[in-house]
This record gives sequence, C-alpha cells and structure tokens, in this order.
Amino acid sequence: METPLVRRKMRRQGQTKASTATTIAAKTSTMATAARTRARITAQATTLTTSQGLIGTWSQFVVVVVFVAVAILLNCHVCQGAGRAPPEPYFGRYIGQFTNFAHGIKGAIYAVDESTLFVKSFAYDGTGPDAFFWVGKTPRPSPEGYIIPYPEEYIGSDPPVLQAHNNTDIILRLPMGKRIKDIRWLSVWCRRFTVDFGEVFIPPGLDVPKPRVLPEFRRLAHGLRSSNISVLDAKTFYIPNLHYDGAGPDAYFWVGNGSEPNLMGIKVPNEVGSLDPLRSYQGEDIEIQLPGSLTVYDIDWLSVWCVEYRHNFGHVFIPKDLDVPPALGQTKITPSWWYSPTTTTPRPVYSNCREVLPNKLQVKWELQGEYIQIELFGRITEDQYMAFGLSGANGRPQMAQSDVVVAFYDTNARVFRAEDYFISDLSQCDGQRGVCPDERIGARNNVIVVSGDRKSGVTSIRYKRLLQTNEPIYDMPIPIDREVSIIAAVGPLNARKEANAHSHTASDHNPDDIRINFSKRNDHACKSSLYDVKDESGPKPWATRKIVGEHKFRASIGATGGKRGYTAITSVPSWGIAWYINDLLIPEITVERGQTYEFIIEGGNDPAQPARYHPLYITDSPEGGLGQKTGLEARKQKAYAGVEYDEDGNAIPTGVGRYCEWEHRTVDRSAEFENFEDFKGTLVFKCEDGEPGYMNWTVPMDAPAVLYYQCFTHNNLGWKINVVDAGASTAPASLQLGRNQLLFYMMLTVLSLVVGRSRLASPLLA
Repeated sequence: METPLVRRKMRRQGQTKASTATTIAAKTSTMATAARTRARITAQATTLTTSQGLIGTWSQFVVVVVFVAVAILLNCHVCQGAGRAPPEPYFGRYIGQFTNFAHGIKGAIYAVDESTLFVKSFAYDGTGPDAFFWVGKTPRPSPEGYIIPYPEEYIGSDPPVLQAHNNTDIILRLPMGKRIKDIRWLSVWCRRFTVDFGEVFIPPGLDVPKPRVLPEFRRLAHGLRSSNISVLDAKTFYIPNLHYDGAGPDAYFWVGNGSEPNLMGIKVPNEVGSLDPLRSYQGEDIEIQLPGSLTVYDIDWLSVWCVEYRHNFGHVFIPKDLDVPPALGQTKITPSWWYSPTTTTPRPVYSNCREVLPNKLQVKWELQGEYIQIELFGRITEDQYMAFGLSGANGRPQMAQSDVVVAFYDTNARVFRAEDYFISDLSQCDGQRGVCPDERIGARNNVIVVSGDRKSGVTSIRYKRLLQTNEPIYDMPIPIDREVSIIAAVGPLNARKEANAHSHTASDHNPDDIRINFSKRNDHACKSSLYDVKDESGPKPWATRKIVGEHKFRASIGATGGKRGYTAITSVPSWGIAWYINDLLIPEITVERGQTYEFIIEGGNDPAQPARYHPLYITDSPEGGLGQKTGLEARKQKAYAGVEYDEDGNAIPTGVGRYCEWEHRTVDRSAEFENFEDFKGTLVFKCEDGEPGYMNWTVPMDAPAVLYYQCFTHNNLGWKINVVDAGASTAPASLQLGRNQLLFYMMLTVLSLVVGRSRLASPLLA
C-alpha cells in the first residue's frame, strides 16, 4: 500500500517530468511552426506540382497541432498537481530573508496564515541588551513598532529579551489581533538603543494561506451531524456542533482516497489524541489532527466509519484546490497545545496525574500560559458531582474558605458542567453564604468547560481557568512557584443541580493533606486508569420481551440499548442498531407450524445507503447476514422467507420497505434505566418517505423449533422465533396436557359418575 510520503514523492516527480515534457513540446512546436512558415513562403514562390507536396505540408500541420495539444494538457496537469500538493517542505508563503546589520541575524521568513509568521533557521548571537522581534507599519523599522513576544507563553508582566539562537525554527504570532496585512516589516530591534539588527519587508498585497470552510458531515446513520467543517491547516480539522449518538461499536474518524469512504482508510485520533472507539457527542466543538506525515493533500474525504461492520455513518469530501496554512504547530483551538515547529508530533498527553481519592477520583493538569487546564476523572453516577480545588488553609484539607470547581453531568440539560464555587461555610447555600456557586453570590463563573465524556462508569470533564482571576474575594490565585494544599470530594447533587453534602469517608473526600506544585512536569503518581477499576455491580440487563399469539408484526430499526439490551440478551456484540418488532427491542416471537403471518417491513430499500438498508428475512442462522456470505458459508444457513434466488442461484432479498428508526433524542441513556419501557421514552420514531414492505410467511410443518428474524445485509440485528405445533401457542400452559393425562382425567370423571349413581339407587331399592 502506498504511503502518503510515497504518493507525494511520485506526485512531485510527475510534476518535474511534466515540466520537462512541456519544455520539449514547446521547443518542438516552435521548430514545426518555423518549418511551416518556410514552406508557406516557398509555396508562394513556386507552384507545387505533385500531391506528395500537399500531403507533406498537411502532415506537418497535424504534427504541430498534436504537439501543441500535448503541451497544453501537460501544463494543465502541472497546474493541478501543484494546486493539490504544495512542494515540500512547506512552511507557508515565502516573504524573504533577513537582512543582517548586526549580531549575525539570519533566517528565512514565511507567512503561515493571516496572523502567524515562521522564521526558518533563525540565528542571533544574543548579545543585544534589549532585543525583541519587532513589527510596525512605518516605511522602515522605527521605535513606532511593537513587540512580538517570543516565546509566546512566558511568566511575568514583560516579554523576555531575545536570547541567542543558532538555526532555530521559530513561530511568531502577531499580538492584539493584528494581521500580516497590518504590518510592513519584521525586525530584530534593540529597544534601549533604538537599533535595527536585521529586517525583512512584507511584500504589498501578499496572498497568505487561509483556512478552508467545507460543508457539514453528510447525515447517514447514528444521528451524525455537524456544522460546517473547517480545514485549519494541512493537518487539522475543526468540527463544530458535532452530534453522534455513540452507539456504533467500532467507529472512528476515518480518512482515505476514492469517490466514497471505504475500508482502505486510516484511523484519525479523536480530539484528545486517542484511538479508542468514538464516544457520543452532543453539539461539541472539537479539533482533530491527521496522524504521522499525513496531510489534507493526501486524502479525498473525512468520515465517521465503523471498522467492524464496514459502514459509513457520514462524510465530507476534501476539495482539490486547497491553499491552507502548513501544519507547524501554530493552530490553537481549545485546548491550546504548543507544537515544535516543523514537526508533526501527535497531540501530547498529560504528564501530570494524581489519584486524590483511591479508585474514585483522579486529576490531571497542564499549564497553558495564563491558564491551567485540568481534567477530572471520577467513578461517579449521573446524580453525583466531583469537586477539586484549593484548600481553605495551607497545610491541611479545609473546606471552609476554599475555592473549588464542582464538575458533573447535567441530566436535565444533557451537558457537562464545571462550576466555580466558593465555600464560606459548611452549610447549604442560601444565596449569600454556604457552599455556593460563584454566580449565586454575585460573582462570575471563571471556569470554561472544554469537553466531557462518560463511559464505563467513569465521568471525565476537562476545564480551564485563569491562574489569576480578577475576583480577589471568591477566587484564589493558583501559585506556580510552590506547593499548595488541595481538597477533593465526590457527593450527591440536589434538585438545583448544586453540590450537596458528601459523606465523610476516605472514599468521598481527602482526609489527609495533599499538596501539588502545578508548575511541575511529570508529576505522575497515578498507578492505573480508573477505567480499569472493576465495577462489580454493572448495569442490570433488561428482561427479554416475548410476543405470543400475534399474526401481524411490524419490523423497524432502533437503538440496541447498550449493555442492558441487545448484547445482554444475545451475548454477542451489536452494531449499534437492531430490529424492533411491534416496537419492542428484539423480542422472542412464537409462531405455529402451518399458520400464516404478516410482516410489515421498515428496514430500508436503498442499497446505495448501506447504513439504512436492512432487508428482513427469516433463517435458521443466529447470525444472519446472508448477503455477506458466499460459497460454503452461505450454504450453511437456510432462508425460510424474505429471499428469492435468481437463475444463477444468487440470493435476492425481498423483505424491503421504507426506512424507519427508533433514534436517540440526544445520546445513548440506556445505562440510566432499569427497564426497556423507560429507555424507549428517550427515543424518537422517525420514518423516511415511502411505503413499507410486506411479507407473508406460512410456517412449514417441518420447520425447526428455533428460527431467527435477521438482516440480509448485516450480521446480528435480530433474535429468536420459537416454532411450535398448531394450537400450542394459544392455550394456557395449565391446559396443554398430554393425551395420557387427558384420558386419565376422563376415566376419573366417568368413574365418579358411576359411583354417584350407584349411591343414589341404593335407598330407592331399599
């Protein structure tokens, strides 16, 4: 299989060959034109006396036309190739080289995007007393400019003085919302002595690379949708307002080549750099980055793809005329990760982790300039919160006078929340004092939620806040020059979705002093992940529903019910959807031999949309999916209804009709409900235009005791059909007696009548 690097090399080699061919064609065309001109002059002076001369002239003309056409085509090919894949290494639009005046200034400058410059191989001896990167809009560098801080993230009120560099690659981001069109030059400038050490001028009207806005995800399955997707740079996609129900068992962001998404693709890490199957999303804005050396110039589409079942849940195509910024690490959405220029390393993971409550609560953190980003992982239920913050007294865990963040999943609004709290007293908040959200006591919530997730019994919520806010009363500054005592707790939420009092056990709060230096790196004391903690309880499976005595069945598609539903009932993994019969999730159906049954089918009728094409058929296979099987594998199962065979013996599905589905209103909430009926209240039934299909099935007299209703095109969507003799399914169990038992009861009845009559006759004879 070709790698992206090989494809790009071939593409560039092709461009080089095309350029050479174009040059040769142009020279040949010029020579042919000159020959033709000479022939025309000769023809004016003399008369051609033979047809051979005419044929020769015509042949020359044809040759010229062919060469010109080939040259044009090759030129077009070169243009297209150049537009599809910029030459590598690609650093953006070239501006120029530094002109050195002092201190050995060197470097090539590129425009990365509208507000970012890249300096390749920057050199400076570092001996200037007050030197900075300096930009302005005067005709030449002057004191009327301003500093571009480098490094961008620094500690203190003033940017640091520029240090020595030897062939360093540097990214410079213009401050205060300035753009490249607002400046005329970049200089290395000594502010104290107003001296220009080196300069480069920005060409007027410079066309810089820009992000490209694409359409939204095409909506095919599992509630996948988004707003318009943006290509931020050559490796980064921004997907706003992403919705996905999370019910696909093996779904990933997936990229590749071809006219449609296909199995020859590549997994793309999610927004936190993980290659785990995708969780559910509910209107979140995320950023994902292509792995390794892959760029947007190497792919034709981005999709959400189920690897196990080879299905496309939705996709967007990548245009061929992109001119987006290079991926040098300058792209910062949320969170703001800093990358080493000219490298495309995967998104970094947290290097700091503390387990503050054993097997219950872990905290990870990362400094990001003026902000700190924190992610809490808690083994909590959806009616609980997790709290983490600074202790009210250094040296011991004190709740009173503490500044904490309370994080939880709001089951009413269906969002993850992180609230800024100030605890003045250990009492319920009365709007002035107590355990109060800052917003209830007239302050602000200075916490920004970045993302949230809930899976395998673990709730994770990522948030960030300023190290130093503008609220001196209710927000404590987070020191980065020393250790500080922290507090942590988990507890129940009240009706207002506010923190209630927690239990005073070692598993619900930290009784001992725990100190953290938030500026440290590699403070990683977590021995294992909370996801690896065994949950002995687990969700209780739902009871299997049964349909007995019915002759009409409506078959549509619906959600599988997570660990409580399809998988718990059948003991096999699901694709995320399953058959609903008469609005019940995979019920067991009982039918009688010799009886006829009607199926109303709403599983889809368009083979071009495989995620919405599920023909119903009846088989002896517990797996189904006859349409996927060939040869011996296909002959292992027998179809009893819903399938016809053509003259070549190929199976053709007949149980097709419009597509109807019980969809999640938001995300999969099956874990919350003890029974299927309550879970079904979280679903909504939607049908596409069209008519349902119909199938009549007369059960053969020799049908086995167990059959299955299944999907023709996919495995494991259906469940059991119990086949009984005529009359056996309608009579109560107490009346379903064997012949010997019936005969025995009849004999007892006759005997009792005989005895009764004999007793009645005795007095009369006397």
